[in-house]
Amino acid sequence: MIDSLNNSVMFINDNFLGYVLIIALLGCGVYFTVATRFVQFLNLGEMAKALIDKDAASQNISPFQALCISTAARVGTGNIAGVTIAIATAGPGAVFWMWLIALIGAASAFAESTLAQIYKVKDGPLFRGGPAYYMQKGLGKRWPALLFSVILIITFGLVFNSVQANTIAQVFHNSFAVKSDYMGLFLCLVTGAIIFGGLRRIAHFSQVVVPFFAVVYILFTLAVMLLNIEKLPGIFASVFSEAFSLKNAAGGALGATIMTGARRGLFSNEAGMGSAPNAAATAKTSHPVKQGYAQALGVFVDTLVICSCTAFIVLLTDYKNIGGVGIVMTQGALAAHAGKFGVYFICFSLFLFAFTSIIGNYYYSQANVEYISRSKRVMFVFRILVLAMVLFGAHTQVAVVWNLADMTMTLMALINITAVLLLRKFVLLALKNYRAQRDAGKDPVFKTTDIKGLGPQEAWEE
Repeated sequence: MIDSLNNSVMFINDNFLGYVLIIALLGCGVYFTVATRFVQFLNLGEMAKALIDKDAASQNISPFQALCISTAARVGTGNIAGVTIAIATAGPGAVFWMWLIALIGAASAFAESTLAQIYKVKDGPLFRGGPAYYMQKGLGKRWPALLFSVILIITFGLVFNSVQANTIAQVFHNSFAVKSDYMGLFLCLVTGAIIFGGLRRIAHFSQVVVPFFAVVYILFTLAVMLLNIEKLPGIFASVFSEAFSLKNAAGGALGATIMTGARRGLFSNEAGMGSAPNAAATAKTSHPVKQGYAQALGVFVDTLVICSCTAFIVLLTDYKNIGGVGIVMTQGALAAHAGKFGVYFICFSLFLFAFTSIIGNYYYSQANVEYISRSKRVMFVFRILVLAMVLFGAHTQVAVVWNLADMTMTLMALINITAVLLLRKFVLLALKNYRAQRDAGKDPVFKTTDIKGLGPQEAWEE
């Protein structure tokens, strides 16, 4: 019966909800790309500047820390195992569509994160917010906000974290014969030490670890590319040629290539999903658009950089003859490049990728638990549940639970996209206000009175 349920859920995800989600996310991305006059392409300098904001004091969460929290959640096992699976099932052409989706999706990330900043609320010296907050305050409706919050808490805080823990335990068991019991307890201890320390500890952890592992992974990939530089022209040629291959089109495989690359890109960078805005809202900044820029940059970092690193590591080997799937194939590819060191390196990388995802996913959920209830007892119980799911995930992974989470994440994204499109006016007006101040030579400062129809917002009142 479990297998039958799992197969049914997989069919719905792959053949109905999967297509609906991709169409919705692409439509949202294309709309904001055009409506913002290609904000994600023409403002790369603004994105970099947005990470440094002199208004953020030591007791606040800086724009860079907010980006690190969202990047911690974005960059997970999917950046290693998921990219490899996409290449193995759909070929190098899937990488092109992964890139294209990231470029389009960055506009959606800009829009939802700008809204999260506009409608954020005060939490002592800190801030919190996200889709639930802009649904209630912007649309004046609490029921979709509550539904969104419950779905996100279950999907990210509980299920996805158990999956990340399971991946860590499996890799260390297969590579070093570490018992799952020991790894589960270790993950519980280090996760508990961080999440019980509150938002500031999560931010400081992310600020140190995320840039570190990203730089290490990029440098390793650059070394692999330099050692195989004569193969690079052929790799790039295969990525672009197979993305539009007439042979694949005639055989019906082109659609699978496009779908696989699109899904890998969308589910990796989470643009439009409604998850990253929970981190974006925490930043102290002078204008909401600045954090919109920062989170658009996060999409590029996740997909165009980290996912591409994995893609090149795999494509620069004879990956079709490596064997295995997902992380096993990635380990094989790294072993082909660096021998035994490659196996150790991927274990180290995957641990950091997956563990930072656990912390980032937890904070997304915390923001939504706080939306539903401000009770310290409720928050304590939730944190214990998170640790219990990490421990459970280290021991076992039930496929049907993972596939059900895929379905709930799709529903969560569709609710968020609907809200973002309904509130699109305020995104565009905030961007217009920002550009007018910037063009006048000013450092843009946001005032709610400058945005017609917005009304007072507590986080922006002096």
